[in-house]
Amino acid sequence: MLKSTLFAALLLGGLTGAAADAAELVVIVSARAAVTTLRQDQVAGIFLAEASSFPDGGEAVAVDQGVGSPLRDEFYQKVANRSPALMKAYWTKMIFTGRGQPPREAPNSAAVRRLVADNPGMIGYIERAALDPSVRPVLVLK
Repeated sequence: MLKSTLFAALLLGGLTGAAADAAELVVIVSARAAVTTLRQDQVAGIFLAEASSFPDGGEAVAVDQGVGSPLRDEFYQKVANRSPALMKAYWTKMIFTGRGQPPREAPNSAAVRRLVADNPGMIGYIERAALDPSVRPVLVLK
């Protein structure tokens, strides 16, 4: 009985911790970038290929997490209020009409962070726990 209670407590604690981490997404740019903060609509514009530059005029290149990633699904739900199915339909239409291409993809937060840190024109999103001094958070998504 004690083992099963302990196991259940650890399992629930782990799920609660994972859910709390998932709620702390941050949009990042390189620490060398001039951008210090962005609004949600500005981030959405960049990731939806409606804008190709930061507010200061510098080029903005979006980097996505991989298709099917829970972080990606959460990001688009919070920034653009769109489900994975709506995002798939959106990009299908954008590609078909020649109006845009989806962002470059990286397999995980560490890869996104590395790409963004090395390229001041890139913007991505990671979980808050993956932040380090090589990147700067410009928007926190709760």
